[in-house]
Amino acid sequence: MVVPSLHCMNNTVANGGVDQELTTDNQHSMASGGSSMDNRRKSKSSVKSEKKTLKVESEDTHPVERRSSARIQKLKSEKASSVYRLEESPNSRPEQCSRKKTKVYQRRKANTHEGSEEVVGEAVSPTEGSSEAMDSDCVENGESTNPVLMEVAGNGIVNDVSTTNVVEKSVYAKVKETLRTFNKYYLHFVQKGDAPEKDGKQGSRRPDLKAISKMMETNAILYPEKRFGPIPGVDVGHQFFSRAEMVAVGFHSHWLNGIDYMGQSYNRREYSGYTFPLAVAIVLSGQYEDDLDNSEDVVYTGQGGNNLLGNKRQVQDQVMERGNLALKNCMEQCVPVRVIRGHKSANSYVGKVYTYDGLYKVVQYWAEKGVSGFTVFKYRLKRLEGQPILTTNQVQYARGRIPNSISEIRGLVCEDISGGQEDIPIPATNLVDDPPFAPTGFTYCNSIKVSKSVKLPSNAIGCNCKGTCTDPRTCSCAMLNGSDFPYVHRDGGRLIEAKDVVFECGPKCGCGPGCLNRTSQRGLKYRLEVFRTPKKGWAVRSWDYIPSGAPICEYKGILMRTDELDNVSDNNYIFDIDCLQTMRGLDGRERRFRDVSMPTSTDDQKSESVPEFCIDAGSTGNVARFINHSCEPNLFVQCVLSSHHDAKLARVMLFAADNIPPLQELTYDYGYTLDSVMGPDGKIKQMLCFCGAADCRKRLL
Repeated sequence: MVVPSLHCMNNTVANGGVDQELTTDNQHSMASGGSSMDNRRKSKSSVKSEKKTLKVESEDTHPVERRSSARIQKLKSEKASSVYRLEESPNSRPEQCSRKKTKVYQRRKANTHEGSEEVVGEAVSPTEGSSEAMDSDCVENGESTNPVLMEVAGNGIVNDVSTTNVVEKSVYAKVKETLRTFNKYYLHFVQKGDAPEKDGKQGSRRPDLKAISKMMETNAILYPEKRFGPIPGVDVGHQFFSRAEMVAVGFHSHWLNGIDYMGQSYNRREYSGYTFPLAVAIVLSGQYEDDLDNSEDVVYTGQGGNNLLGNKRQVQDQVMERGNLALKNCMEQCVPVRVIRGHKSANSYVGKVYTYDGLYKVVQYWAEKGVSGFTVFKYRLKRLEGQPILTTNQVQYARGRIPNSISEIRGLVCEDISGGQEDIPIPATNLVDDPPFAPTGFTYCNSIKVSKSVKLPSNAIGCNCKGTCTDPRTCSCAMLNGSDFPYVHRDGGRLIEAKDVVFECGPKCGCGPGCLNRTSQRGLKYRLEVFRTPKKGWAVRSWDYIPSGAPICEYKGILMRTDELDNVSDNNYIFDIDCLQTMRGLDGRERRFRDVSMPTSTDDQKSESVPEFCIDAGSTGNVARFINHSCEPNLFVQCVLSSHHDAKLARVMLFAADNIPPLQELTYDYGYTLDSVMGPDGKIKQMLCFCGAADCRKRLL
């Protein structure tokens, strides 16, 4: 039962058509607008929400300007320019408003972020003495004398030690790209595992390990060399959705062992003075029955001797070698250890999420008889001071806490902005304004509205599958996708990777609504919240873990021709359907995986330079209109065709580009070209970006 909305003032709910000039398309899959842009959208795309990016003269008195396409921005500039010319002196000759042609992806080269240079702790001589209890030898006057410890001075991240004119991606962007590569390989192997082998046996049951092997073969591991101390790009509180993800980054190099250490192979010049092995990271996941975890103070059981089948019972004595010896050496040489805690999560494919909780020092070790009567080694670790607060024991960590019911929501201003149109209510919260207010000025709709000027294509001939599509060799829709399905069954349907276009089953297909190849047509599946921000207006976040490749929502509004737009200067919710432009790589758009069979049309030539159709969510739209821009987004835009195969009228879907933890803001890249719009005075129009990403371009335009 959907709870009625509280104070959604002036926010009427759509009930049928928008007005007499609009007709409701009951099958939203028929003519929803679309885009095949990836997470870095191109310059001609135009989207919506109250963007975190725009220049606001006074946040107290002026609404936050929202996003529209570069083409719309140009129209606004030209309109302003014409007014300017009428008011000025007849003898003056102002420069005309013009667009500066700049390829979108030239602007992706952002300034190097602090911490972008990979830094390894400088080798020093070990502390003398090797007692079983480490005292204050590693600290003088409250400050660490070990360069590895000093590396995290106060904030737990590696500081940039030099600045250069060479522009490169930040370490955070490198970590994100590495994890995306891993997830792509992982989903590919999931797909192979779902399909039976030629001998009839089931495919691989460990696609995560196969993905790791693939990354090793292609030299895609981000940090293949082990290192102690912090890892660039992985801050305290970072979450991994599996042990394999840690291996992909080089954060912890083994998918099963609890202790990761540097062996004798590291006994070389740059580590002269150290005694190996040395531990670099440990995982606390409840594997040993003798572990004690009190957050800041941990008693960790050494490795070996336990039943690997999972009952945690010790079956033999542990030996002082390998990881056990490595932890002992860390204590004697004042080398910190990265600590990762595993906690249960239904959204992780291994049933856990692993959180990095910072650097710990080994302060004591001893041997004792364990619960099962066998000798075990115990290590007491204490968390280094000056690091960010612990996060693991908080459900949402530094971002807050997920409410269990409507009554627990802080700053609630509307219980459901959709007015019951969505299967899952979408609450709105406002802890910024006083008095707080709800989103207003629009009508919510959960289906595309079609302008009378738009003629929808006929329904495409569908596949002959029954019930659900299972065999890509016989499904005609799968053949359009490169002879395979674009989705995997895992987690309710996940897109394996971004494509030029995704062909889904439509109204004339023989399969039913539960077919895997209808994944994006099932509406919302995650609990979303619209919330107010100090600088970016309204924004959207999820209360649930969202796995990479999962569908978030469709961008909905009024489907119309771009040449019939009125009052464009007052509407910042226009989304150009530039699927064809993206597929052809025009205007700097990034080409995607092209293993699809795209029908051709002579009409496509008309839309090659400028998108012919758009979606206007200014007066009528859904939750997607509130999703903000980011220079490092966690969503990407995907062109989807289902009821017809006309790419000019493709549906616009937003998918998760990363594994997204709860309460992290959902964002995608609007793809503006910097310096692309000039004002009526002939000067380049600039709009600030407030996304806060490590590689933020600082400007939207």
